[in-house]
Amino acid sequence: MLSRWTGAFQIAAVYVGTVVGAGFATGREIAEFFTQYGMYGFFGVLIAGYIFIFTGTKIMLLSSRAAVSTYEEFNQLLFGKKIAVFVNLLFMIMLIGVTAVMISGAGAIFEEQLGFSKNVGVAVTILFTSIVLMRGMKGLFAVNSFVVPMMIFFSVMLCILTIKGGGFVSAFTATPEGRKTLDIVMSPFAYTAFNLSLSLAVLVPVAYEIREEKVLKRGAMLGGFFLTVILLSGHFSLVMLPDLMNYSIPSAELMKNAAAHLHWLFILVIYGEIFTSVIGNIFGLQKQIQTYIKIPGFTVIVMICLLSALIGKFEYGQLLGYLYPLFGYITLIFLVLVWFRNPVIKKP
Repeated sequence: MLSRWTGAFQIAAVYVGTVVGAGFATGREIAEFFTQYGMYGFFGVLIAGYIFIFTGTKIMLLSSRAAVSTYEEFNQLLFGKKIAVFVNLLFMIMLIGVTAVMISGAGAIFEEQLGFSKNVGVAVTILFTSIVLMRGMKGLFAVNSFVVPMMIFFSVMLCILTIKGGGFVSAFTATPEGRKTLDIVMSPFAYTAFNLSLSLAVLVPVAYEIREEKVLKRGAMLGGFFLTVILLSGHFSLVMLPDLMNYSIPSAELMKNAAAHLHWLFILVIYGEIFTSVIGNIFGLQKQIQTYIKIPGFTVIVMICLLSALIGKFEYGQLLGYLYPLFGYITLIFLVLVWFRNPVIKKP
């Protein structure tokens, strides 16, 4: 058994790596849900951070105490078996759709930042995904434990470098006009509901495998804290970028302006974070599909990758702008049910 703090860090890394995907790591997702609302977005980040800490911990405890090993079983716990059939179908569609966004984001990095064809980025991502997932959960832990600390470091560093440029206070306190109050209020709830519901694909089997509640609590709380730090750093940086919503990868533009000599290294980190979400989503889909159809894991992985790549042919920014908010509002009911579910469940 892993030592408690080592296990907690690995859980936190997988938690962060699953949530911090194409939109989060590139800054586009933070812009969509928070930064476009100006100073109001800051309060939204604080609310989202608390929800990540509190709800992520509760998901872990529910999964462990109920001894559920897949997101399908977890949804049966929340919704009941009859309703869970439709919810799980929705989750599967969402996971495939979001994985398509991730793979499209990887292609966007190769095209927009490296000058290669988008198809090259997609092919490389599929190849690496297949290799890592052949190692199962060990592959997940290894990749996330390496990439996540780098992402936290570079997010904070980018924030410091950007703020040093001056004009932060006026940019931070700005309140853009033409934004609906309901969108501003609901944004952190829709954002966290969407990300937490999709993170079930990884968090549930991890909680089932580890079981030690102290390790799970520490890991979930640490992961939620790290997510809050990255969110705040990203928001503070992005408020400094003019014409923010015109960029597919705004955080890369900030790094290019603030520290051009580190630009390529930061692009690598962004790609790594996209990759962690891709492998997390496909890992969950693979486990779920294999409960229905008994075919080799590698075959399932390749099928999911190819389907996601096909869907990902659409323009990345448009996919993110439409799919993420839509799925976020759909999963709000999931968030509410987790909040009100009693975590004291007898193990079978």
